[in-house]
Amino acid sequence: MSVRSRCAVGAAVALCAFGAAASPAAAERYVALGDSYSSGTGTRTYYDSTCQRSVYAYPYLLSQQRANTQLVFAACSGAKTGNVLNTQVASLTAGTGIVTITIGGNDAGFSSTVTECAKPEWASVCDTRVASSQSYIRNTLPGQLNQVYSKIKSRSPSARVVVLGYPRLFMGVDCNAGTYFDSDDMTMLNQTADLLNSTIAGRAAAYGFTFKNPTTAFTGHAICSSSEWINGLSNPVGESYHPNRTGQSSGYLPLVRQVVG
Repeated sequence: MSVRSRCAVGAAVALCAFGAAASPAAAERYVALGDSYSSGTGTRTYYDSTCQRSVYAYPYLLSQQRANTQLVFAACSGAKTGNVLNTQVASLTAGTGIVTITIGGNDAGFSSTVTECAKPEWASVCDTRVASSQSYIRNTLPGQLNQVYSKIKSRSPSARVVVLGYPRLFMGVDCNAGTYFDSDDMTMLNQTADLLNSTIAGRAAAYGFTFKNPTTAFTGHAICSSSEWINGLSNPVGESYHPNRTGQSSGYLPLVRQVVG
């Protein structure tokens, strides 16, 4: 082989080697499942009005901050466990690397319970509704969560799965015109959030998933706090009792990043 030929071959090998080294890594597939706390309801800006998916929601923020991350945003406002099973889990694949989810609050009727407790005492059956929600969380929700987590496990067995809970809404003060929460109401509702979290945590652990409790992260940032990360009664009403933009970026996002980087 001539010197010129050897040089040509050497150059080709070098170019091939350089090209292989320069090829970008495949994007990691990230599927965000769940309800309004994952879709971004409460942030007031939505690129998908039907499901209230927002660029200010933690799944979108995570996908922007992590290199080579491909977001499949399936979370939808109002979703229950049945909705996750019927529509959202179809987005999961064997190659999915990350899954996040908030689910269970709507199954337990937590939002409607909060709305009931916001009424004046003479017009409210807050105690009854709280008792009903707590009974549901203890007796029915675990089986529904099992179905969801089992499906996630079977469809994406290698994924890092982060299950997120729900923050306490109240810090002992009701400052919103149009709501009538007394101290007992707020205590019961916070206890219901705690029960919801402990129930979700137990079922998530059974499937080897990582549960992240937002209670500590949101402490000092409840409704009516000086640094409010959760909306009180809002206009439109659907924005009420959900994390605002700061609640998503400073409350939920860091919890997920603790797991996935």
